[in-house]
Amino acid sequence: MSVKLPSPFDSTDRRAFIKTSAFTAIAGGLLAACEKESPKSATVATKSVSDSDQSGGAMAAHPTVPSAQSAADEMDRMHEAGIKAFPAKTSGVGNQLLAPKIVAGVKTYELTASKIQWETSPGVKVEAFAYNGQVPGPQIRVTEGDRVRILLTNNLSESTAIHFHGLEIPNAMDGVPYITQPPVKPGKTFTYEFTVPHSGTHMYHSHHNSTKQVGMGLLGAFLVDAKQPEAIEKVDVDHVMVLNDGFHGYTFNGKSFPATEPIVAKLGQRVRIRFMNEGMMIHPMHLHGMHMTVFAKDGWMLPAPYRCDTLNVAPGERYDAVVNCTNPGTWAFHCHILPHAESERGMMGMVTALIVQS
Repeated sequence: MSVKLPSPFDSTDRRAFIKTSAFTAIAGGLLAACEKESPKSATVATKSVSDSDQSGGAMAAHPTVPSAQSAADEMDRMHEAGIKAFPAKTSGVGNQLLAPKIVAGVKTYELTASKIQWETSPGVKVEAFAYNGQVPGPQIRVTEGDRVRILLTNNLSESTAIHFHGLEIPNAMDGVPYITQPPVKPGKTFTYEFTVPHSGTHMYHSHHNSTKQVGMGLLGAFLVDAKQPEAIEKVDVDHVMVLNDGFHGYTFNGKSFPATEPIVAKLGQRVRIRFMNEGMMIHPMHLHGMHMTVFAKDGWMLPAPYRCDTLNVAPGERYDAVVNCTNPGTWAFHCHILPHAESERGMMGMVTALIVQS
């Protein structure tokens, strides 16, 4: 059972409270006058307090109703401004498809690691480590059975290396300094070469001082197409979503809302979303308006696809899901750890939208 404490603002006690407050103020003023013999102090202290004069003191220094309304209006203004700005323009675009050079039948890719300035959201520029000047690094897309060669040039002031996350390749190509290779020193180049063994959604990233280097942007998508795709893989839109929560805050493909990229499809189309968590936190990805059918995990087809609208993606995990775009409109798509996506200032961080055009 709850007990309601008397309030000075209850109508029955209000005048008593005012009279008590006035008496206290008068007594305090007289005491001050006696101690300091200051007529001015006595005059101020004995100022009467009436029902209509509550502009100062403890009663109503900040009128409750107007300040609450003002705060609510300001919060709404910030929320609306963020939505209207989406998708906001920023300098730099990551995850751009990298075309290979074919050298004696080998698909050859050149990656250069360097320090850059990267704009994560309008006006917010951060120091980043990047492959080929973009965060995430260039998208590498091959077919199972391809022979590939990756030339890594290190223009950083510290050593680095590349690990091909999820690919079952020869030990010498695994990219872990002092376990499979020496670190790639500043100014040096290292060559990775292997035959791509299996299809799926994979990643590449630094495996040297990786908390810092991956958190600052040394990461990218490594996609392997199947020679004979299954029916569920035949889609109209193929979207890669790299999640990160490192030194650049909460990002999708290197950008924070309102600078994140929307996914756009037409009514009736099928969208494949490739989730990749390169961060250090779990991110439950929630889609409004439609469900996802999850059909692959960590690059491997699931024996039984399943439906959901919230998919928990842990660090290092990859998931492939298909959305049948049956519901027209603009649908919010965000991490459901709410501090990663929204605050009193509006939506931010890990928020984008699936736009289904009718």
